[in-house]
Parts: sequence; C-alpha cells; structure tokens
Amino acid sequence: MVGDEIEVRINRIEGDYVKVAVRAPRHLPIYRDEVYRQIKESNLAAVRKAGVKLPKLPRLPGVPVAPPAAEEPKAEPKAE
Repeated sequence: MVGDEIEVRINRIEGDYVKVAVRAPRHLPIYRDEVYRQIKESNLAAVRKAGVKLPKLPRLPGVPVAPPAAEEPKAEPKAE
C-alpha cells in the first residue's frame, strides 16, 4: 500500500520480468517512470517555447531540499 488509496501488487515473475499491478482511484494519474519523464519534459519545453518565466516556489518549513536528480547514463549501442 502507498498511503490509504494506492495498492501495488506483484502479479507474477517471468524470468527477468516482473508484472506489476497498481490499483488507485481514477482521479490519481499513474505513469511508468519513462512516460512521466516524457510528459514532464514536454510540459517544460512548451513553457520555455512560450517564454513563460516560472516563479520560484517558497520552501516548506521542515521539508528538506532534495539534491538535483542525477542524469541516468545512456546505454551504449551493442556491438554485433
């Protein structure tokens, strides 16, 4: 369980693959990481293209500042 509304289950394991199921209310969007990153980048690109300056949000008291996410290394092409 994630909170009170989201349930994550391992449905089955097939070799190197794990089948995962997520049950959540319809009002909560659930995306795989790579899909979420594409949506986020697309939204940021649209804002940059429109020339909109995003305001700096105030820090919440008692919430630590997370370090910037490290970029994932890109896979090198396999030699055939």
